[in-house]
Amino acid sequence: MEPAPAVQPITYLKNRTAQLVREVTDGGRTVTITQNGKAKVVVMDVAMYERWRGAMALLKMLAHAEADVTAGRVLTQAAAFTRAEAAIDSAARDA
Repeated sequence: MEPAPAVQPITYLKNRTAQLVREVTDGGRTVTITQNGKAKVVVMDVAMYERWRGAMALLKMLAHAEADVTAGRVLTQAAAFTRAEAAIDSAARDA
């Protein structure tokens, strides 16, 4: 079976859903579904989706960190470790 192109019309999804799921799952790629010539959805397997979500979470943390640096909300390494040790000690006393 020859894999479908990476872009397919919605009729392909309607008429060949099981085949599309197999192609996406086995091929490890995404397929963009179009409606009236415009991209509407992307079909991907769950493993790829989970990797994508993890990558987006890391990028979001990086964006927050860059914003903190730009705004001057930074600590020295020594100050960060001092705060962390104090929080650990406080939690240990409360336990």
